[in-house]
Amino acid sequence: MNIKYNLRKINFLLCQFGIDLIKLINSLRGLSNFFYDWFKFKKNYKGLLKFSPCLHDRYEEAGIAKSEYFWQDLLVARWIHNAAPSKHVDIGSRIDGFVAHIASFREIEVFDIRPITTNIPGIKFTKMNLMDFNSLTEFDKEEGYCDSLSCLHAIEHFGLGCYGDPINPNGYQIGLENMAKLLRSGGLFYLSTPIGKQRVEFNANWVFDPRTILSIAKENRLELKKLTIFSHTDGVYELDVNDKNLSKLLQQDYNLGIFTFIKSISKEK
Repeated sequence: MNIKYNLRKINFLLCQFGIDLIKLINSLRGLSNFFYDWFKFKKNYKGLLKFSPCLHDRYEEAGIAKSEYFWQDLLVARWIHNAAPSKHVDIGSRIDGFVAHIASFREIEVFDIRPITTNIPGIKFTKMNLMDFNSLTEFDKEEGYCDSLSCLHAIEHFGLGCYGDPINPNGYQIGLENMAKLLRSGGLFYLSTPIGKQRVEFNANWVFDPRTILSIAKENRLELKKLTIFSHTDGVYELDVNDKNLSKLLQQDYNLGIFTFIKSISKEK
């Protein structure tokens, strides 16, 4: 298993108890620099001076531009800007990342099982459990509720209880089926989720065999337009989807898959 991936998982677990191992190490590294800079500054400054140490900042980049969240939020926001849909709805993506990107240039409607107590310009919020079909009744129109839909780094949490949602091993499947109901024929659906050797990392997330997602999508009239991969070793690339390449993904422990689907016209019409 990838060593860097293991370290990220260890740090993730420690963060659950308020310990950020990377910041702790860098803060310890920064102590000597802090005191050196303090005495040097104090020597030439006669005003009021208080302690407010920033010990780890000097060891970080100017911004976080290497994470999968950064890339999915940036890429999908650009795609939606270019597509210019009539109504865009988001399911459970980061408010302080992707949703804010979208709200900077257009209206966005957000459904999430968790509440938001802040009124944010450009964002209409509805508290909703996407695993509960009854909660969709007012949105489940004959032609669908929206022509553009996103769910970024969220479906893998459905049914695992980490956000107060009901425990359900099939939660992700129910959630995807209900999302598909919201989308009009011809509408676009942007879905990102961890992919690799299928497993549950309880109660954080699923990691899906990409064929699991593709199978559920097909059953709900969602046709794949493209699959974009974010790899911590290879960066961002678009995958030529075939059995050989999907098999290669399954040999890897973890990547982020960004699926772009289009909803086909019902065969009944």
